[in-house]
Amino acid sequence: MYNSMWDVVRDLEDNKMLIRIKKEVDPNLEMAEIHRQVYDKQGPAIFFENVKGSPFPALSNIYGTYERTDFLFRKTLPKIKKVIELKADPTKLLKNPFKYLTAPLTALTALPMKSYFGSKSMYSQTTIDKLPLIKSWPMDGGAFVTLPQVLTLPPGVKDPMKTNIGMYRIQLSGNDYELNEEIGLHYQLHRGIGIHHTEYNKSDEPFRCSVFVGGLPSHAFSAIMPMPEGLSELTFAGMLAGKRFRYQFDDLGHFISSDADFVITGTIVKNFKKPEGPFGDHLGYYSLTHDFPVMKVDRVYHRKNPIWHFTVVGRPPQEDSSFGYLIHKLVEDLTEGEFPGVKEIHAVDAAGVHPLLIAIGQERYMPFRDPKPEEILTIANRIIGSGQTSLAKYLFIAAYGDDPKLTTKDLGFYFRHFLERVDWTRDLHFQTKTTIDTLDYSGDDWNGGSKVVIACRGEAIRKLKTENPNILHQSILDSKVILPGILGLSIKPFESYSGAETEMKDLIQILKTYDLSGFPLIVVSDDSQFCAENMNNFVWVTFTRSNPSHDIYGIDSFVVHKHWGCNGSLIIDARKKPHHAPELDPDENIRETVASWLKF
Repeated sequence: MYNSMWDVVRDLEDNKMLIRIKKEVDPNLEMAEIHRQVYDKQGPAIFFENVKGSPFPALSNIYGTYERTDFLFRKTLPKIKKVIELKADPTKLLKNPFKYLTAPLTALTALPMKSYFGSKSMYSQTTIDKLPLIKSWPMDGGAFVTLPQVLTLPPGVKDPMKTNIGMYRIQLSGNDYELNEEIGLHYQLHRGIGIHHTEYNKSDEPFRCSVFVGGLPSHAFSAIMPMPEGLSELTFAGMLAGKRFRYQFDDLGHFISSDADFVITGTIVKNFKKPEGPFGDHLGYYSLTHDFPVMKVDRVYHRKNPIWHFTVVGRPPQEDSSFGYLIHKLVEDLTEGEFPGVKEIHAVDAAGVHPLLIAIGQERYMPFRDPKPEEILTIANRIIGSGQTSLAKYLFIAAYGDDPKLTTKDLGFYFRHFLERVDWTRDLHFQTKTTIDTLDYSGDDWNGGSKVVIACRGEAIRKLKTENPNILHQSILDSKVILPGILGLSIKPFESYSGAETEMKDLIQILKTYDLSGFPLIVVSDDSQFCAENMNNFVWVTFTRSNPSHDIYGIDSFVVHKHWGCNGSLIIDARKKPHHAPELDPDENIRETVASWLKF
């Protein structure tokens, strides 16, 4: 059990899971580059003792491996698993009372607790410009808080059980923000804070907001955890910490975490926005500059000897991938309750999470008919109509029981199973002109694009091939077998969709002269060699650079009663498009400089 971030530092250091950087480091690109190079080698947590321009030390990469994440929560995770298991199936308490007897007590003893020490005795004050202003990527619009816990309450409410805590990135400097006076908040109105924003727009009350940085490791995780209904983020943070979430209100009415290292308080201006971004984001591209809400800063508190906790966001996997790992670990028992009929569901981190979702669902209702996708289509509609999974762009769903070894945890095996069975004449189901993730620029509008559900069921109908057919034509620059049944082709760069239509028609005529029956999927990209190097490259390129309605083609395609399908191979055009956001590339000089001295 930890009482502060200093406890975390000591625990990790005692167990040889932390290194100290004693030399002065620059928060402008250098600290992020150090983090990336350590993370890429699955290295330890990093404690920066001397941050240029700031009196405060900083800490990153504490969740940098799954093993270290498990270590941080080793004393409390088993208890929370019991609470969640019991919520998924309350009868377990009757069936095994000794195992689950303490579960209700775990939740009750984790309720938030008001502290009465007063903010003045617990905290000193500073200003935004004294914080470690960490800029991660060359094109970033300024310095950002990357692990914030953003707390708001509804108008007229001070009940901690009614709070919303979310992890919405915070821009501290740059663009048009007045340093020390304003910060930018990147959140969408369908998030919990957006509901509060809507309520405050109808109220005369000031929209107060508190941003916590640091504190206990569980507090940052609670800000991104999708909570089961009826469980508050503060209670969950207390359970995972093994210590109640302590809070107080300052004299301006701001909610203060008594355990946070830093608390930025302010008032969100209700009908006012400023440009926020660009920002190197978790899809591996920059999210571009858009108008978002602005918070007028009231005070910046810090505890005695505080530590600035941060991470670096970029093409997955990154440190925040451990959050997804921990979420899957905690909520897997709730999956079937949330999505009846679903046996497994997996948001593929290497594809940027939302672009690719794979699932396994049950077919129970028509056992006497020829097997075809039926119930799993209903399940798929439930998935893409619920919460965060509604942001899925590609949803692959296979039928439970077709192969007892099938699991979403093995991507290679899953794709092989799927491509052996998929029937492109019936199994593609599109949604056009709908919403996709705000950070995904593959669509035809900001936050707008399309989705496709691909559902397969039944016995294998083809044998997948692994031998390159070596398609020869002057328009094809390269070809590689990516996975069994998946052929990668490189052609000239994408210029426009009108041009792509012609290019794909010509390509299809070429492909029809080859036997591609063992390659049901063809991925067209700018670099098929890169796609074929590993699974992460394949899913990242294919599913972040394509918009299903615009970029899916097929050999011998047809439309019957508004249903699109194809008799031959499916083709995904995953070339870079002019409207796509730029990829994240580090500053090469800084990369080389850091590599020359960083030893661990």
